[in-house]
Amino acid sequence: MGRRRYVARGVPGGYRVWDNRARRWWGDLYQLCPDELIAELNGGHDPARITLLTRRARALRR
Repeated sequence: MGRRRYVARGVPGGYRVWDNRARRWWGDLYQLCPDELIAELNGGHDPARITLLTRRARALRR
């Protein structure tokens, strides 16, 4: 298995998604670890599913 492009990293206040290729943060700060979102970013790359998972993770924050 190769190196993952997107990984969740713990930061003060929750989790952020780190893009290893671009060497920068991707997306927002999440209070819960976005495991499904990370799996979709590294796997299927379905834009509709990524949008759905991002919105779901953002809704959990409120």
